Amino acid sequence: MQHQPREQILPPCLSTGSNLDLSLDSRIEELPMYSSTVEITFTGEELGTYLDRYPQLPGVILVEQGTYYGMISRRRFLELLIHPQGKDFFFQQPLSVIYSYARTAILKLSANTHILKAMQLALQRCSPTDTALRSPQALTEPIVVQNLDNTYCLLDIQELHLAAWLLRGIEAQIRHERSQVQIIQNEKMASLGRLVDGITHEILDPVGFIWGNLTYVSNYSQDLLKLIAAYEENLPEIPQEINYLKEEIEFDFLEKDLSQSLSSIKTGAQRLKKMVTSLQNFCHMDAIYQKPIDIHFCIDNILLLIVSRVKKEIKIVKNYDTLPPVLCFPGELYQVFMNLISHAVDNLLDVAVTPHLYLESEEQKNQPKIEITTSVVSRDMTNDNIPDSRWVSICIADNSAGFSESEQQRIIASLSANKKSEPENSLSLSHRIITTRHGGEFNLRSQLGKGTEIEILLPLL
Repeated sequence: MQHQPREQILPPCLSTGSNLDLSLDSRIEELPMYSSTVEITFTGEELGTYLDRYPQLPGVILVEQGTYYGMISRRRFLELLIHPQGKDFFFQQPLSVIYSYARTAILKLSANTHILKAMQLALQRCSPTDTALRSPQALTEPIVVQNLDNTYCLLDIQELHLAAWLLRGIEAQIRHERSQVQIIQNEKMASLGRLVDGITHEILDPVGFIWGNLTYVSNYSQDLLKLIAAYEENLPEIPQEINYLKEEIEFDFLEKDLSQSLSSIKTGAQRLKKMVTSLQNFCHMDAIYQKPIDIHFCIDNILLLIVSRVKKEIKIVKNYDTLPPVLCFPGELYQVFMNLISHAVDNLLDVAVTPHLYLESEEQKNQPKIEITTSVVSRDMTNDNIPDSRWVSICIADNSAGFSESEQQRIIASLSANKKSEPENSLSLSHRIITTRHGGEFNLRSQLGKGTEIEILLPLL
């Protein structure tokens, strides 16, 4: 067989990678990689000379008439040569024969694979399912990278180790900073909760005085009116001065309006008491134990707090089913409902401030609306030999403009725990509280022009 001369093996090309700093979303195409292809018709001696000439080269890509054939690493090639009679035998053989002896698990990845994912896959190479390929030495093998133009490069495992080490440091720093921010935020919320709790107690005391004395004032006023009526019936003639005074103070109107005024004061005091109690419940963010709560009572308290934002522009529809108490962290669940309802209000604010865009006949149809639906649902888990489970479903839907498919995917992606580099927003915080703290589910559904719907599922024990 007549082989091509070694001068035809092109020298390797080392890509410089990306000039930008690495981030948690960086891909392996941003790392330095070697482009070195050798036809399988070359001999082992020619490959050995080629590797001696370029000592930094981790291996070569084997091609058959330009088509990808495989990869031989420097380490594996040298292992074959140190065997007894290995040099005499393999130096004379074409690379196709040498490749059949060099049985190693080749890790081939796309160029757009994330660095941390590539590192994870590289570490898994020491335990493949094929026992013949199982070897700790596989961890040192270079990685074959397939580019978008179907060309192939080699990534030195040391370059990947270094990049992954840097990214793990960045990840640890971000996790530390976020934990510090979360600790500070929790302490602020706990301090704020204690402060507001004290203020609500101070407000509730005078409200209690008003509420408690209203009954007596109402009874006293009725008794005084009865006394005046008794005087008028038993006096033979009412003095003119008393008649003048009754006209001056509009006694007939006062007699009718007094009970209504007292009733209005009682209603206002009752409303103030409910609002202060709702604020007091919402500020208990530092609870460390779960306890059963009434979901509807929780939602109604939140609606009472945001009523000043909603006013009459946004219609609230409540479709409440009969729910059992749910075991949860009350303060955190209050925070979730506040975030989700406020998010729905924000989606509808632009619609609410432009009512002139609607036709009169469609005013009721197009009125901004938030619909809150609760129910108990069963989920079939018999495939895992687990009996059916019961969950509480709370769905908060609005008739806003909604999101496109791409926007919805972006929002859902931002809820993922993989996005550690992004600051936590109200939706991601709610997602974490429901899924991590309560073992529930958080589902977002939206369609452009048809509104947005967020459903949370909480397990019933």
